Amino acid sequence: MVMITYVEPNGGRQEIDVPEGWSLMQGAMSNGVDGMEAECGGSCACATCHCYIDEAALARIPPAADNEAAMLENVVAERRPNSRLACQVKATAALEGILVELPAAQS
Repeated sequence: MVMITYVEPNGGRQEIDVPEGWSLMQGAMSNGVDGMEAECGGSCACATCHCYIDEAALARIPPAADNEAAMLENVVAERRPNSRLACQVKATAALEGILVELPAAQS
């Protein structure tokens, strides 16, 4: 399990043990995190699992693949250098303790 702290749009925080190999989206959806829509269910086809990854952790995850980078062009909330699609980031031991912030709007 990997402890991930999700910061909801209202500022509330949920610390969740996410199984290794699950996406950050799966961890949020399985635990009722507010602000995660994930309309496509993790297919990288909708950009409604947009999140902001703790900038200190960006070097510990693979860069966005071309299909994710293309979908990030469609996010509703501000796109930032640390914007990612939660469906494309897998929980690994290297991400233990990171913050994942959800924007105010997904769609």
